[in-house]
Amino acid sequence: MDQDFTLLGDQDAQGHYNFPNASGHFGPYGGSFVSETLTHALEELKATYAKYQHDAEFLREFHHELKYFVGRPSPIYHAKRWSEEMGGAQIYFKREDLNHTGAHKINNVIGQALLAKRMGKPRVIAETGAGQHGVATATICARFGLECIVYMGSEDVKRQVQNVYRMQLLGATVVPVESGSKTLKDALNEAMRDWVTNVENTFYIIGTVAGPHPYPMMVRDFQSVIGNECLEQMPDLIGRQPDYVMACIGGGSNAMGIFHPYIDHHEVTLIGVEAAGEGIATGKHSAALLGGIPGVLHGNRTYLLQDENGQIIETHSVSAGLDYPGVGPEHAWLKDSHRAQYVSVTDDEAVKAFHHCCQIEGIIPALESAHALAYAADFASTLPKDKVILVNLSGRGDKDMHTVAEFGKLHPAAK
Repeated sequence: MDQDFTLLGDQDAQGHYNFPNASGHFGPYGGSFVSETLTHALEELKATYAKYQHDAEFLREFHHELKYFVGRPSPIYHAKRWSEEMGGAQIYFKREDLNHTGAHKINNVIGQALLAKRMGKPRVIAETGAGQHGVATATICARFGLECIVYMGSEDVKRQVQNVYRMQLLGATVVPVESGSKTLKDALNEAMRDWVTNVENTFYIIGTVAGPHPYPMMVRDFQSVIGNECLEQMPDLIGRQPDYVMACIGGGSNAMGIFHPYIDHHEVTLIGVEAAGEGIATGKHSAALLGGIPGVLHGNRTYLLQDENGQIIETHSVSAGLDYPGVGPEHAWLKDSHRAQYVSVTDDEAVKAFHHCCQIEGIIPALESAHALAYAADFASTLPKDKVILVNLSGRGDKDMHTVAEFGKLHPAAK
């Protein structure tokens, strides 16, 4: 196990943020805590990514796919009516919901699938919660002719029937996971077991900025296309960068994608929004940064929801994509270093924001994104009108119609 918790690599010679270090740590977080059977696979992946990370031909193919297959760059939209209704800061959306497959997940999946091709791995596995990462993986496997197996908690299979059917239409095999809480954590466990068994011919596409090194760094790098576009788009729109950048946090890939290019822009405040579920005090939530303590899960050290014996606590969120007991290790470091702030939003607040966004802006957001929208709307009302909030609208809400309808029956006031 990797236990080098030094702070080496935190800044480059020019004083810029330069995490992770060579051992994959973000301060005391991250690293690679895996069985010996996966050590060779991870070393192979690290070497491959190091080879292609700055390779001109690899990057050309990556950006070609983003432009012509995904439809990037995604636009930034001024939510003018919502801003006026809040009576405070101006709210802008980074429209990742307009990507092919309907979310940010496709950005990272293309990058990892291109690595799988170069490594000669014909079989791809993935885990998914809300189904968007599963759909993105199934999509790119169809695009490149790769076998695709997606692990999904049986509870999430019920919540996300539409996405399950989409994955199957695209040729993927969806494997329901019946263990544990039957959600994202358990799907990730099963995917890890599969990888150990089939490591020679299988590439594991992890969908978030968690897992053993190099995944948190690699997923962040592929998703940073979001924030890099914003750095160019915002000055064109408003003449400067935003005052605040916000995103929802589950594992945290959409947030890291927009946060990372802004880390050295210290005039921009970064705010991550976790899922408070029924309220953090109730214990029925998924807010690992606000309600958890450091520990090791799924190959990395980070904040986790666990009991005094180190056993993972069952999580809850109305949003399947945020229903995870941990968070990416880079978010843990950004929290401890105070470069980013982390807050939370309840199920009720998120569903209300979901409805408001639909009715005021004509945009149906994913329930994950609705958490960030809920906080942005409330926060905007406390700020002057010349302040600007940029929210990463990480996905669209087609997949959440059934969940929102059922929630409305039980909680009419959330509409």
